[in-house]
Formats: sequence, structure tokens, C-alpha cells
Amino acid sequence: MNDPNKVVLVAGAGSSAPGWSIGKATSVLIAQSGAKVIALDCNADAARATALEIERIGGTCLPVQGDITRPDEMDRVLKTATERFGPISTLIANAGIGKTGGIQETSVADLQRIQQTNVESLLLLSKRLIPGMIERGAGCIVSVASVAGIRYVGYPHLAYSVTKAALIQMTKLIAHEYADRNIRANTVIPGLIDTPRIQKNVAAAFSSSSDMDEVREKRNAQVPMKRMGTAWEVAHAIAFLASDQASYITGTELIVDGGLTGKY
Repeated sequence: MNDPNKVVLVAGAGSSAPGWSIGKATSVLIAQSGAKVIALDCNADAARATALEIERIGGTCLPVQGDITRPDEMDRVLKTATERFGPISTLIANAGIGKTGGIQETSVADLQRIQQTNVESLLLLSKRLIPGMIERGAGCIVSVASVAGIRYVGYPHLAYSVTKAALIQMTKLIAHEYADRNIRANTVIPGLIDTPRIQKNVAAAFSSSSDMDEVREKRNAQVPMKRMGTAWEVAHAIAFLASDQASYITGTELIVDGGLTGKY
């Protein structure tokens, strides 16, 4: 990226538990390249923890807390961010939630709640940020989906899978609508990644006792490379698509999965 004038909003920039999440690693990597980062998370402490990591490497970051599903809160966040750093040039749509379970375990309320965070938040932020991108003649959106949005990954994850599929398609439609305005939109599709999220969200699908050694062993075994990916490996893909080096890439998906989807 290497442009101190770039202002990047990372939605879902914190980590749900100690360790490196995709959003946290992405925020640090982008700040390392010289851009100003707005670390947005629903958890204020998580946003601040990301900002501290960025400050530790000499980067510039504004941590902000906000509910990405609420228009009034996003208006507040964007106002604060632009007053501090100026216009936002890049959106990293990384915020996401899920719930394991299939048809019988998933309620309409579950699906609506997860849809709000995983899909509607991209609509909410895009509607607010794209007009400014058009005015400035450039902009970039990178969404973070999941292989669950394009494949069955071995256990029922219905609401998460359906909404991540919708996120991929919405990002593609944004790309095609605004390609002639020099606004790019792409999706990174991570596979099985070893982040704090697996302990909180999907461990029970792999171990009746949620034993993390068992969970990691089983997840590693699923991947052709025989290991899960790291948050940093996904972050590098996101940072690339957000950079000027990807200036002729739009409307596509970059899969980061150790060969997992090739099995199906």
C-alpha cells in the first residue's frame, strides 16, 4: 500500500479472545504499510488492543467501538473517523458472526441476526462510503467471507454459510456496478484458520469436550497441506487486494485455504 494518505476502515478489527484474529492481523499489516487505520469493533477493549499493537510498530490507528448493524452508530463512527483522518479510501468488511447447526437448530431470528452482521453491514457501510469514493475518483472494498460460503465444510453451519455466500455475491455486484468509477471490490475466502474464533464458535463441532488439541488435530487433518492457516496468511491476501498492486483486480475472489476447496 505504502501510502500515508490512505485511510482504511477495518470492520471487525479486534480479537474475540487473546491471540491473533484475521481483523487484528490485517489492521497491523495495513498500518505497517503506512496507511492510517480505523480499528472498528463491537468490543471497545478489543479495538484498543489492536490499536496498541499498531502503535507498538509506529503506525497510526484510531480505535472505535460500534455496532456495525446500527446505522446511527455507523454514522457516529464515520464522522469521528473522517474528522480525525479525512476521507476513508478503503473498507475491509471483516466483521462476522455465526452459529453452528442446521435447519432444525437454526431459527429465523438466528438467521436474521447473523444476516445483519455478515451481509447488511456491508450494504450499510457501502451506501455511506461509496459516494465519497466516487467523488474522489477511487476506492476499494475487500470483504472477508469463508469457504463455508462456497462449500460444505463437514459440519452444519447453515446461517453462517448462507450469509457468507450472500456476502460474496454482494461484493461482486458492487464491483460490477462501480468498476467504471475506479472503485474495486473483491472478496477473500479463508479456509480453516487457527484463530481465537474456533475456540468460541466451532470447537463443539469437532470435539464433544471442546478439547482444543483434538479440535486442532481434526481441523488440520481436513486440509491437504495438513495444517490450518494463520491469521497472518489471510491478512497478507487482504492487504494485497487493498493495495495499488491489485489495481486491475475487481469482482473476484481470492481463496486462502491450503487446498481445502479442491477436495470437494
